[in-house]
Amino acid sequence: MTVTEEFRAARDHLVSLQQDWERARDEFRWPRLSHFNFGFDWFDQIARERGEQDALVIVEEDGTRLSRTFAELSADSNRVANWMRSIGVQRGDRIILILGNQVELWETMLAAIKLGAVLIPTTTQMGRYDLQDRVDRAEVKWVVGTGQTLEKFTEVDGNFSLIHVPDSEHEPSVPSRAIHSYPDAYAASAQLQPEEPTPADETMLLYFTSGTTSKPKLVEHTHTSYPVGHLSTLYWIGLQPGDVHLNVSSPGWAKHAWSNFFAPWIAEATIFLYNFTRFDPAALMVAMDEAGVSSFCAPPTVWRMLIKAELSQLKNPPRVVVSAGEPLNAEVIEQVQRAWGRTIRDGFGQTETTLQVANTPGREITPGAMGVPLPGFDVVLVDPVTGEEGSEGEICLRLDSEHYGRPVGLMKGYYGDEEKNAEVFRGGLYHTGDIASRDDDGVITYVGRADDVFKSSDYKVSPFELESVLVEHPAVVEAAIVPAPDEIRLAVPKAYVTLASGWSPTAETARAILEHSLQKLPPYKRIRRIEFAELPKTISGKIRRVQLRQQEEERTDAGAEGYGVEYREEDLGLRPPRR
Repeated sequence: MTVTEEFRAARDHLVSLQQDWERARDEFRWPRLSHFNFGFDWFDQIARERGEQDALVIVEEDGTRLSRTFAELSADSNRVANWMRSIGVQRGDRIILILGNQVELWETMLAAIKLGAVLIPTTTQMGRYDLQDRVDRAEVKWVVGTGQTLEKFTEVDGNFSLIHVPDSEHEPSVPSRAIHSYPDAYAASAQLQPEEPTPADETMLLYFTSGTTSKPKLVEHTHTSYPVGHLSTLYWIGLQPGDVHLNVSSPGWAKHAWSNFFAPWIAEATIFLYNFTRFDPAALMVAMDEAGVSSFCAPPTVWRMLIKAELSQLKNPPRVVVSAGEPLNAEVIEQVQRAWGRTIRDGFGQTETTLQVANTPGREITPGAMGVPLPGFDVVLVDPVTGEEGSEGEICLRLDSEHYGRPVGLMKGYYGDEEKNAEVFRGGLYHTGDIASRDDDGVITYVGRADDVFKSSDYKVSPFELESVLVEHPAVVEAAIVPAPDEIRLAVPKAYVTLASGWSPTAETARAILEHSLQKLPPYKRIRRIEFAELPKTISGKIRRVQLRQQEEERTDAGAEGYGVEYREEDLGLRPPRR
């Protein structure tokens, strides 16, 4: 059996069991491949069988439509690979890929994988300091970008060359750098043969995490940990051959590779993109109808914006709808169910892994819960203090599972950081740093990052639980809960809130939001302070609660100014209701 046949057999078996989680958990085994190249051994094979099917469709705001079939992308990625080899790109070279949602991104990813070069996907919003960090720590040799993004490297030091992807009339000006013109690639041969088989454990991707609590970590993935590992992601989404899959995610982050590259093409589905400069729910739904989107994934922020629009504008809702990136609260799930007759299924994974835990197709979901362990992952909850397994604790993956062995969909490690590797790969487990609870039916509910959970009056407080209540109020667009130092209770829950349009940061608004939370939360978990402000975020859009916690500590220690206007329950005369 070839590696392609072995991979396809595992894929087909999972697809056949999408409605039977218990059988899938029991029967699935990771393909243990010694060699594998996603470009040659999978994508090009699909191109021979599904040559005329669209592999990629990109629609712009003005209605312009670009499409590439599997056969076209196979040939063009070969051309790009041949050309890159001719200008000096070698196996193992590190390449920063700093492009938006444009066809050259997919061509380059396939080409680099075929060549055995190492991709470092990077958001176009990255600044000079972060780019220098990436060049230094990842030992970058090449940068692929548009004129606008390449100019960011003018003051970045390092021994690297630039590959220019034209964007309108913007020509890059980067003194003392070799600049190669990407369009030259299309004159190269469309025939490409691998120089040698690609070892399964060879490095394929380096991802910098978003750095919500610390300096970004450098995650190392292999030619199997993502391409083969995303069998779990395909299973969670419920993708099937011929689907049209839309994932709202920005290039440069792991979720983009998950759901805009690997999972759909593993399923032999079409990737659909709608490029927008400013998110417009109505325009997105029109584009979804026109494209016949059958599978839709979006982060909680996008789902919250969609439900504030008129969901009935979408005439043909996708067959499957999922959410990932951060936990999704039950209210959003209920509203989409009422409007579309579809249940949003939440899922949990990390840049370091593929999907680990999820609400899978065919299973009745528990509102607000992440779901159950996916086929291929042996998930345990470990008390951070005692190290004992139980019904609540840190989400960990067994590295020596009797059933699955080491999960294929798990990173090789943090590149160049043995101390961090020793910390997360200890005791025969991979430690995620996320806390969850498990009920008697085995359903797992997210509690929060280990760094975010705190105690108030000796009660454990999960920021996510309180934030889920807050965003149900129409005044609240986003919320973050952090501990505010308190002389009596050690710490009390404080909410930082970004207000919806039409609401003002007044005492009346604060009272309305806090009264809403008093009705929904037990007294010992009640939110005692609220501050209206724009929330600090990472460049990937995740809330930096660590920055808010530091703000509270500094305010207490030195009377520092806050981000916005703060109100306290005692100032508003609020008391918890009798129960």
